Amino acid sequence: MFEAPLDAWYVWLGLAAVSATAAGVVTAIPAAPPPDATGAAETVDAVAVSEHATIDERPLPNAEAVRVGADSLSLRGPGGTAHARFGYGPVTPATADERLEAVLLGTPPERVFASPKAFERAASAARRDRPQWTDTDRLVVRRVTWEGTDVVLVG
Repeated sequence: MFEAPLDAWYVWLGLAAVSATAAGVVTAIPAAPPPDATGAAETVDAVAVSEHATIDERPLPNAEAVRVGADSLSLRGPGGTAHARFGYGPVTPATADERLEAVLLGTPPERVFASPKAFERAASAARRDRPQWTDTDRLVVRRVTWEGTDVVLVG
């Protein structure tokens, strides 16, 4: 009694609209999940709260680029962009300064900087810089203490 006849034009038009909408939804779903920014921020926080000089590395499987600021980080990948704030900080982004990046990757700061004050000035300048995207698939975090200068480097 209330059934629509299948030969009515409005039934076919409605079916076409529903099919097009379903196809649009399916093609809009990203093929990969967004990167895990929260897990990366937790790695940074774990190093930041350590009482000793520490280094940790975290693979970023769904990320193609990372942007580290003094109080947060962002990860970008095929599944989108994810952001997370640090619980402890500020941290020092080490990718824009070759000397800080060398210390991040294991070089003792006394081999790269003339004094602890020079190291502290470079770290302060890096924290003030605007964060930039860096292509990478891993995150390295190192806490360095040198004659009263305590810095958490991230890159």
